[in-house]
Amino acid sequence: MTDAPAVRAPVDPTTQPWWRSAVFYQVYPRSFADSGGDGVGDLGGVRDKLGYLELLGVDALWICPVMRSPMADGGYDVADPRDIDPLFGGLVAMDELIAEAHFRHLKITMDLVPNHTSSEHPWFLAARDAGPGSPERARYYFRDGRGPDGAEPPNNWPSIFGGPAWTRVTEPDGTPGQWYLHIFAPEQPDLNWENPEVAADFEKTLRFWLDRGVDGFRIDVAHGMAKPEGLPDMAEVKSALLVNDDDDLRFNQPGVHEIHRRIRKVLDDYPEAITVGEVWVNDNVRFSEYVRPDELHLAFNFRLAETEFDADAIRDAIDNSLAAVGPVSATPTWTLSNHDIKREVTRYGNGPAGVARARAMLLLELGLPGSVFIYNGAELGLPNVDDLPDEVLQDPAWERSGHTERGRDGCRVPIPWEGTKPPFGFTTGQPWLPMPADWAGLTVETQLEELGSTLSLYRMAIELRRIRPEFAGDFIEWYGSPPGCLAFRRKGGLVCVLNASATPTQLPPGDVLLASAPLEGGQLPPNTAAWLV
Repeated sequence: MTDAPAVRAPVDPTTQPWWRSAVFYQVYPRSFADSGGDGVGDLGGVRDKLGYLELLGVDALWICPVMRSPMADGGYDVADPRDIDPLFGGLVAMDELIAEAHFRHLKITMDLVPNHTSSEHPWFLAARDAGPGSPERARYYFRDGRGPDGAEPPNNWPSIFGGPAWTRVTEPDGTPGQWYLHIFAPEQPDLNWENPEVAADFEKTLRFWLDRGVDGFRIDVAHGMAKPEGLPDMAEVKSALLVNDDDDLRFNQPGVHEIHRRIRKVLDDYPEAITVGEVWVNDNVRFSEYVRPDELHLAFNFRLAETEFDADAIRDAIDNSLAAVGPVSATPTWTLSNHDIKREVTRYGNGPAGVARARAMLLLELGLPGSVFIYNGAELGLPNVDDLPDEVLQDPAWERSGHTERGRDGCRVPIPWEGTKPPFGFTTGQPWLPMPADWAGLTVETQLEELGSTLSLYRMAIELRRIRPEFAGDFIEWYGSPPGCLAFRRKGGLVCVLNASATPTQLPPGDVLLASAPLEGGQLPPNTAAWLV
């Protein structure tokens, strides 16, 4: 193998703040652990499992929305952003979780949803009842319909979940009235960030949680919020869940950056706190704008999660992700799955091959410089559950698409903790989504007892990443490698090799620190990665 030019990432974890090399663990609360027996995970359950997360070795938790909500979209429809929904245990449970996590030296970041509210938010209820032209409606996007009787939506924008992005209201006098914009579900009306009340209220929300000890926020739809002047029609009407286009008028408008600058000014009053943006932007220059020094601290880059198990494609994704942050000296982020994306085991082919590839990709992403985000259950090698009965599906995409898009429930099935049959210790009640009976071999209890389990691999890899000096450095160097393989080296001396081919390959010189599967006669088997020093 021969050296190739260095690809630079802009940080050195030995000298930079905690979040620049942190391993974040994403908790989808409904599916993590239920302490109340109602079949829905809650904050008490998260607190009960902090010992497990400490054992796993992660640095921080990202907790999906737990604010007060009617749960039309799993909590991303927020009715009160400064309270915790009773479903998750209320505000006291959040305070207790923060305190216990900090005692265990774990950071807590939580989801905030600035693009929209719930249709049950007091602001929207007031807007609906106040009538056209009112200050209450000015907090949202209420518009007259098109056509002689206003019966057509104000523009041709579609909703991400299917159907039009507009819903007509009945006015207080009982007549058909204006339409309101909702890029997502009708229960999620978009806020008008040009209204100063919206920005002021969000600042109040930020300080409310920061003052309670929260260490940062994941900003939902961070490339949203700003809308183009006049809300013009789209030249081409196309929309689908997790399909993004940089020319989509609904997202990535220039005005969004001033919003993030205002948010950053608040965060700068809390020097250790951070923001992580959900940014679905393909163009690297436009992506880098979100992580300039006065905007987001981090932004999710989904290249690896969107890439097939192919060495050339994976290398391109890594190069692209580093190039997207390098010009502004920001930190790269890496993730393979989340609550919106099919689990990696399934994406990589399911069965033994899917598991092997997912294990290999774990070593690859943990070998890279920057921050890593692990979705709960990935450390157990869980597959997607794609055969859920139609009658249990709860994702709004299922109904909005006329039962043509099954949505994201398959990656949100609860975590199996112990025992030999469902619900595997997740709850004492009936889990909100059914759990496969064949997950008995994937429980936390089972895998903690197996040195070769996926969970054990995660634990060892995270620990080595933390303690070994070979992981230092702010860039990677690519090695030449056989077809179907890739290899890179960190400044500290770590070499990561991935074999995505169908045949074993010779390892470069060095001692094997960790491999995702047993070596074969000193060679790296297919669907396997290794760290060498």
